[in-house]
Amino acid sequence: MGQAISMAAVYCCCSAGSSLCNSCFGTVAVGTTGRKRSVLLLAIAIATALWFQYDVGPSIVHQTGWIYSVYKLVPGLKNLVYNSWTDSCVNDNDGVDDAEFLENCAGNAGVYRPTSLSTLYFVVNAVATKFAPNLNREAWPAKYALFGFGLLLTLFVPNGPLFVGLYLWLARIGAALFVVLQQVILIDVAYNWNDDWVERANESDRLSFGSGSGWLHSIVGICVALYVSCITGIVYLYRSYTGNVEDDGGGDYGDDEGNCTGNTWVISMTLLGILGVTALQFLGTSEGSLLTSGVISLYAVYLCFTIVSKNPRSKCNPRLGENDVWGITIGLMLTTVSLIWTGWSWSAEPRLMNADSISTAKAVQPSLDDTDAADAAAAALDLGVPLMAGEEAATSGTVTTTNSNPARESAALSQVWKLNVVLALISCYVAMILTEWGTIDAVDEDTHNAANPTVGRVNMAILGVSQWLALLLYAWTLVAPALFPDRDFT
Repeated sequence: MGQAISMAAVYCCCSAGSSLCNSCFGTVAVGTTGRKRSVLLLAIAIATALWFQYDVGPSIVHQTGWIYSVYKLVPGLKNLVYNSWTDSCVNDNDGVDDAEFLENCAGNAGVYRPTSLSTLYFVVNAVATKFAPNLNREAWPAKYALFGFGLLLTLFVPNGPLFVGLYLWLARIGAALFVVLQQVILIDVAYNWNDDWVERANESDRLSFGSGSGWLHSIVGICVALYVSCITGIVYLYRSYTGNVEDDGGGDYGDDEGNCTGNTWVISMTLLGILGVTALQFLGTSEGSLLTSGVISLYAVYLCFTIVSKNPRSKCNPRLGENDVWGITIGLMLTTVSLIWTGWSWSAEPRLMNADSISTAKAVQPSLDDTDAADAAAAALDLGVPLMAGEEAATSGTVTTTNSNPARESAALSQVWKLNVVLALISCYVAMILTEWGTIDAVDEDTHNAANPTVGRVNMAILGVSQWLALLLYAWTLVAPALFPDRDFT
């Protein structure tokens, strides 16, 4: 009797767990793309990267903790793991075996392991799904198992040249591309956010005239808060990152002319870019919204802070050598927004796939006679509202269910390789924000430079180009409909 009850309990738990996973991460039935399960795999990789950086890496360097207690039991494994995680670190530090430097370096190497594996997986999957799209929704238990096995193997792979050599530079390039792609995501989120609140205001006014003003006032309030934050950020950057700090007696640490003209240019150009896109939005373009411009402007200020915080001169960078907690936190928040948009937004799939959403949806239609109902049923559905399931949008009218179209399913699934490219770029971006673009938090006290000043300036250049590509992309979304009125830019 007890055995039967136990088996029943196990069955109920497994059934409930399966239902929960299908509810949150979708099914693998015909008509799906598997994008939610792809996002889940990347989320696992990000969580593992954080664990490796802040727990596994320091544990290996200091040879403490339960992880060290486990692998030291295997003969020869103790030295193998230690050397694999610290070999390139000693070389980068001129052969000096400094514990703090090794801990930071091993932590960065810990980030590269799961993110490089996820990057490799999504790149390979992008190539595979280009020719066999169904692969993206099949064999997910095997994919998760192989990914876990690969993570275990990376523990024993040396840092160089695979992780701190090849992958580090590939990740910098991929992350720079994702900075531009993230602009597309933020533009889409901001546009739909603005449209959703305006529609709510209109709906409230239809029920009771004047009751929708609260939604409009909220939009204005958020716009004011966004631009106040931009101004505050710009002022802070001018005060802190343009050499306006007292010299500590260590000599000239600025740019060639004894000041931080590089940082000043970056901040000034960011301010001009913000003023430019905001002016374009006010010049009568019908496509823009002040809320969208505010979001993009604040994102530009964040990128500006990221650029100047990579300056290898201590006079131009008061946070040099410190752990950039705020930068990492904001970066992870943006990554979370990108993952949610990629996996759960209705507007993401058409933009990523260049096809109509293939999910079966419910449409709200007014009560019509048979002829009108037949015509209305043939009309296309508008699924442009983000982060909202179709059934949640139904508030009134006759609810009808549309059948999935095999042709649409095939067209959308054939473009699923683009989803894998996006997730590969996100993997690169996560690797960079967690490791501060591949730099080590250490300072040469004699020259007041970062441990790798050349890398710091290269990172500044990469981020600067990405920032302006992002601003120009948003400016293009404002002017393109007016320049080419016959083309559809939705």
